[in-house]
Amino acid sequence: MADSVWLIPAFPLAGFAVLIIDRRRRARRWSGWLASGAMAGAFAASVAVFADLLGRPAEDRRVTTSLFEWVPVGDLQVDAGFLADPLSVTMALFVTGVGLLIHLYSIGYMAGDERFQTYFAYLNLFAFSMLVLVLGDNLLVTFAGWEGVGACSYLLISFWFGDEANAVAGKKAFVTNRVGDWGFMVAIFVAFAATGSVAYLDLFEAAGDLPAVTATAVALLLFVAAAGKSAQFPLQLWLPDAMAGPTPVSALIHAATMVTAGVYLLVRVNPVLDAAADWAPGLIAWVGAATALLAALAAVAQNDIKKVLAYSTISQLGYMVLAAGTGAYVAAVFHMVTHAFFKALLFLGAGSVIHAMGGDQDMRGYGGLAKLMPVTASTFAVGWLAIAGVPPFSGFWSKDEILAYAFDRHPALWAVGFATAVITAFYMSRLVFMTFFGSSRWGSDRHPHESPPVMTAPLVVLAGAALVSGGLNLPFAGSLHFLGHWLEPSLFGHEAHLGLGAGAQWLLGLIAVAGAVAGIGAASAFYRNGRADPALVERPVLARAFGYDSAVARFAGGPGRRGFEGVAAFDSAVVDGAVDGAGRLVQAGGERLRRFQSGFVRSYAAIVGVGAVALLFWFLTRSSL
Repeated sequence: MADSVWLIPAFPLAGFAVLIIDRRRRARRWSGWLASGAMAGAFAASVAVFADLLGRPAEDRRVTTSLFEWVPVGDLQVDAGFLADPLSVTMALFVTGVGLLIHLYSIGYMAGDERFQTYFAYLNLFAFSMLVLVLGDNLLVTFAGWEGVGACSYLLISFWFGDEANAVAGKKAFVTNRVGDWGFMVAIFVAFAATGSVAYLDLFEAAGDLPAVTATAVALLLFVAAAGKSAQFPLQLWLPDAMAGPTPVSALIHAATMVTAGVYLLVRVNPVLDAAADWAPGLIAWVGAATALLAALAAVAQNDIKKVLAYSTISQLGYMVLAAGTGAYVAAVFHMVTHAFFKALLFLGAGSVIHAMGGDQDMRGYGGLAKLMPVTASTFAVGWLAIAGVPPFSGFWSKDEILAYAFDRHPALWAVGFATAVITAFYMSRLVFMTFFGSSRWGSDRHPHESPPVMTAPLVVLAGAALVSGGLNLPFAGSLHFLGHWLEPSLFGHEAHLGLGAGAQWLLGLIAVAGAVAGIGAASAFYRNGRADPALVERPVLARAFGYDSAVARFAGGPGRRGFEGVAAFDSAVVDGAVDGAGRLVQAGGERLRRFQSGFVRSYAAIVGVGAVALLFWFLTRSSL
């Protein structure tokens, strides 16, 4: 089955094609189930490829399948091919698995929308693009999926484009990601110039022989790309506004697909990061840590339930980037998997609440919903405890592993990560207490109720996954590092070795649990028991996310706009002017030459005669000399 890895993206592509072509009313009614069936097929194919690789020896768990020759240009020969290895198959499993649950949930959430079929066509195309991204066997195929995901995110974020704010949010995400795409493109150029290939296996084989400056350049350029897709500072500002799309889209983008693409890319090119200068991975780690802390602080003062989760996603992605920067690639993937489960659960749970509250997303108008929405509340609690880092929920195991590697690399990195963990427990507890506990704060015109089974069933499945997925990589013994052993062939021996003893790890784990309990207790004091004034923590500077977004907007609308207008004027007057001037010069010369082309034979004969006399005169004068 590993040779048939192309089936994984083929299913959602087929679903997209059918939904786009067949526009009959009957097709529109069944489009949600058709799109979900396509994702189910992709998930089944992923499981089959996984089973095939699992049955092979570790050294044989890498299968490249070429579909056709894509770019034959001189020395650049690029096939449209897929790489089935532990890393790509792991990504495919949770992209298709979580994606399937989001598709099913959307059937209930989007019921009645006039563009119901178009929505599911976009979802299938998004899934296809993401699968091409993770399965590509070279940088160019990955870049094709990378761009496809970017285009689909624009279509989905601005799906309700009748509202100008939604259209602006889609454009903001698209434009911001173009900055990261520049880094990806230049990295491809540098890699090809240095190795003569863009295939991953060729690049990894040559990585050890690359000059450190070249490897560093490729690594940092790819990190620019990763910062765009995975919303790391300074390119994180697009992701909170991506909440403008339907809530299932937020779950799809923020949990298992688009935002994890940058982290996947960093893990995929681990041999290049290993060959780069020592300061480059350190820079990546510190950017991830800083992003995690700043986003967590911003989440503390948000009142829009989806905005809280959006900043939470940025923060959790910062943890993954921190792990990649410290060489803890298994920990990065581990947290990516657990985050896919509990963050999809939290977003879909938030969607269930918004659905019940008639579209209201302001938590200040919630309260007491646990009694009216028991399934949503109980499953949401699982996601809350997982992201807060409470054992035995999955988030504790994956986040604690990252913190251990951070401490081993530099205690200051651990301190930032630990502070972020405490703040995470605080703001997520704030969300839960404001939404599900206390007295109701909605008007008599609203009648909240539990969501239909097609929406709550995915919540139950995701809650179960968020509870048990921590067992993928337990720290108690080497034999329990299931994910680590599985990913070994994709890491080429570059996984960092954790130098901490068992005692130190136990101590760090206990401190992490104490931090989670402290964060939950502080939130209870502010938002449940009323022993503290919330205004003490809900500072305006945090609500504005330190004013970074507005500062960028002011710059883009002021000096930035004038600067680019100046560049456009220079391009028009000088660059285009030179081209247009050359054209006008040729045109003027042609006008003058055209006078000699009268079309009369006598004129041409006269010119020939004059030329013959001139030549004769020249020869006679030369011979006389």
